[in-house]
Amino acid sequence: MKVYFLGTGTSQGIPVIGSQHSVCHSEDPKDKRLRVSIWIHWDEHSYIVDCGPDFRQQMLRSKCLKIDGILYTHEHADHTAGLDDIRPFNFKQGALPIFAHERVIKNLQRRFEYVFETESRYPGAPSVRPIEIKLDEPFAVGDKVVIPINVMHGNLQVFGFRIDDFAYLTDVKTIEESEVAKLKGLKVLVVNALRIEPHHSHFNLDEALAFIAKVQPEKAYLTHISHLFGFHEEIQKKLPANVFVAYDNLEITV
Repeated sequence: MKVYFLGTGTSQGIPVIGSQHSVCHSEDPKDKRLRVSIWIHWDEHSYIVDCGPDFRQQMLRSKCLKIDGILYTHEHADHTAGLDDIRPFNFKQGALPIFAHERVIKNLQRRFEYVFETESRYPGAPSVRPIEIKLDEPFAVGDKVVIPINVMHGNLQVFGFRIDDFAYLTDVKTIEESEVAKLKGLKVLVVNALRIEPHHSHFNLDEALAFIAKVQPEKAYLTHISHLFGFHEEIQKKLPANVFVAYDNLEITV
């Protein structure tokens, strides 16, 4: 199974519009980050986790030709605002399954009413097939099983996902021990690390490293990174040997 990091940035991306912060002016490609998302593919199967406002650009530069479905972590715009751009996949494949919490599906139905319209559907509108994710109920994608991981993004419930020995958690601030137990024995863990300073609804670097030490994956990758995190190469030098700063267009094999 391959995991392609389509985007590793936070809600504003890097560079931030109008910012004079030094990281926003970095010439290092690893410091330029689109909104957070991954593409997971194996054999003939292909799935996206989150579909943010940079989705079109991410699909073009990753050369992704097929999507079998989209898994949504939560409803915030940096994770969902690209829904309209699934249309080219619809034209080739038909309606795309989208997997999400009931709350997230209802949110998308309000914001993208025309996508879910059944009676007076606009020709060429995106087409989706909603599938509800429920806590403690694994579900199938292709020939693999996904275990939903319940975490809290401040006061908002968010789903992470475990597939085989890989887990992806973004926008985490707290997580119950019962959910941590579902992450034992991982080869690769991806988790958010917004910045160095504490944040009210995201892990900062110290919190992310403490969480990694608790889960004890073979390798861990940090994502959902803001410009306040610092320069990619400088942070990487300070990390444990098995922890890496993810960057856009990185592809790993699990």
